[in-house]
Amino acid sequence: MQAPTRRTLTEAAEVWLEGAKRSAILTRSGTAYKPAVVRGYEADLRRYVLPDLGAHRLAALRRSDLQALVDRLVNSGHSASKIHNVVMPVRVLCRHAIERDEILVNPTTNLRLPVANGRRERVAAPHEAAELIEALPEEQRCLWWTAALAGLRRGELRGLRSSDVDLSENVIAVSRSWDEKEGPVAPKSRKGTRRVPIPASLRKHLLEQKMRTGRDAEDLVFGSANDRPFTPTHVRKLALAAWERANAERREEEQTELQPIGLHEVRHSYVSLMHDAGFSLERIGDYVGHSSAYMTDAYRHLLDGHETEAAERFEDYLTSAVSSTPTL
Repeated sequence: MQAPTRRTLTEAAEVWLEGAKRSAILTRSGTAYKPAVVRGYEADLRRYVLPDLGAHRLAALRRSDLQALVDRLVNSGHSASKIHNVVMPVRVLCRHAIERDEILVNPTTNLRLPVANGRRERVAAPHEAAELIEALPEEQRCLWWTAALAGLRRGELRGLRSSDVDLSENVIAVSRSWDEKEGPVAPKSRKGTRRVPIPASLRKHLLEQKMRTGRDAEDLVFGSANDRPFTPTHVRKLALAAWERANAERREEEQTELQPIGLHEVRHSYVSLMHDAGFSLERIGDYVGHSSAYMTDAYRHLLDGHETEAAERFEDYLTSAVSSTPTL
């Protein structure tokens, strides 16, 4: 039997982070870790884990040590999602060590973690999305319409090039994202590389964007310059200012005010709109770059209340099928 490693948790973390940054250590699916993921892991390890547990030998780390850390984070008022994020890099480190016979027991198994509150992200109905986006400055609208009607992630919108938008075939080819420090990177997952249909209403905005900017094939569609992506905080600032101006007029006219929304929430709205249009979650998953299993779990609430409709559609099919069967 191989002797357990004598590395401390800090030493093991340094080795893992260096390997992940060089793509020498891969995910369970065999792909390289995204730079933003590695940075997030490193930040959480250095801020929350290593100050308390870094001096522990990795092989001697116990579940009770990690549970005590989790309990301290709970008592400090951290959210359930944040605590799950803090534990994740430790899980990854321990799984990596087990795969290499450096430790015999995974101390992250059976931890008692707080349950997320299950808050659903905001979804904008079609008319609300239209009101929000049309209230924006003209040069900003196409970006938001593309998130709403094509479901691209923020990083994918930042890395989108003119050559990726085929207005003759009405398809967006998603093949890259944009990392804040690394620049162009592969999409978030294997399913992230995909072809997304362009509806006619979005095609109009993309065509106007192309004519307004006059950018070449390799230029960024929504960049602040041809080769420089937009800054998310600046886009958010412009949107909030525009919505506040619109709401000032609405208050004077005693109209319902617009509720601000984010690019990610607009993408979330795309899923809801596509489902309402009759597309299955599996097919929507292909367009937004998620696995069908993830879609079914994350958007299960979209299926709620559709039981009667499903029963009626199924019964209509059965009636049709039986009536069309020839009798002997």
